Amino acid sequence: MVGSLTWQPARERTDLLAAPVAAVIGRITGARVAEIDPDLADTAEFCARYDVPLEVSANCVVVAAKRGGETTFAACMVLATDRADVNGAIRRRLGARKVSFAPMDEATGRTGMEYGGITPVGLPADWPVLVDEAVAALPEAVVGGGVRGSKLLVPGAALAALPGAEVLALTRPPTG
Repeated sequence: MVGSLTWQPARERTDLLAAPVAAVIGRITGARVAEIDPDLADTAEFCARYDVPLEVSANCVVVAAKRGGETTFAACMVLATDRADVNGAIRRRLGARKVSFAPMDEATGRTGMEYGGITPVGLPADWPVLVDEAVAALPEAVVGGGVRGSKLLVPGAALAALPGAEVLALTRPPTG
């Protein structure tokens, strides 16, 4: 297992998950959940407190892509060590003129999840889920549980197999 957390089968602890996540978690083979201090949900604090390497922690960011007066929402999964290439790879893939991080109230309202706990599991069915190839390659990735008080441990291949998921290079090279 990863870090100092007590991981349990997620389908047995749906009480630790946001409702949209709990509704579909049974479809993800091998998914485990751990309860955490909600004040430590942000990646850096979480990883430091629970001894979880940043290299196995993946962040889910919600973006709003705009083109011709239409707005499309999508989720992007990247390792905590990487930066999403929002204005390059993600914008091109979504065919948008402009892409930005979705405002917090839009992200939480549209997902039914808490800010700081948003996960690709249980997102609206019509959303693209863009998974960086480094996340998909992980034997196990730590992602949000839909609430700030839990984390999921999910095979990278399971994230790549989510409805609407597509694996591609989503990060930009480090600068400097």
